[in-house]
Amino acid sequence: MDKKKSTYCSLEEATQKLEYYCSYQDRCHKEVEEKLRSLNMISQASEQIIGHLIEHNFLNEERFACSFARGKHRIKHWGKIRIINELKFRKISKYNIDSALKEISLEEYSTTFHQLSERHWESINERNLNKKKKKFCDFLLRKGFESQLIYEKMNDLIRE
Repeated sequence: MDKKKSTYCSLEEATQKLEYYCSYQDRCHKEVEEKLRSLNMISQASEQIIGHLIEHNFLNEERFACSFARGKHRIKHWGKIRIINELKFRKISKYNIDSALKEISLEEYSTTFHQLSERHWESINERNLNKKKKKFCDFLLRKGFESQLIYEKMNDLIRE
């Protein structure tokens, strides 16, 4: 049987580990709390470390939400609905979610949507039009784009 080795570290060691963890990549509070649990830190020490990280600007939820939204849209081509749901899953406040969505310009969002949808429509090798429409819609809905946008674009592509 493999047993995980339980490791304990001092407050200073844990603080240094978390500073590095947060400086390597923007993190949300939920990720930091999970990391502290994995280090077997008691709740009082965890609160103290989180306070230190916020005070020294290692942990900033608004900055995390903005970089998360920008990155997921530009790299993974996610729509606003998927980004909102993922941020809610990470317990990000509505205010921070709203400011994160402002990071994505309407022009950039529209361009990404049209390029992705046209490329995907061309890549679907399906003779049955209803099946092709379903595959197209399912793909873009999974990506998190608004259904109204998807149906309008699908109708435009069918007319072409």
